[in-house]
Amino acid sequence: MRTFNYIVERDPGTGILVGSVPGLPGAHSQGETIEELEKNLREVLGMLFEDGEPEFESEFLGLQTIRMG
Repeated sequence: MRTFNYIVERDPGTGILVGSVPGLPGAHSQGETIEELEKNLREVLGMLFEDGEPEFESEFLGLQTIRMG
């Protein structure tokens, strides 16, 4: 079983959630809920892995916070 981190953002214009797996080209999708987004990302990942192991362009390390002001 593979485990992937993914980033979730909300489109301010539509309210739709947008998710992407950092470093994996084409691994992005959207959904109205986290559950729908995750289901859609699973489908996308399944398609990407159909032809073998895709190559990551980078390695996700985490998020950092910066304060200003």
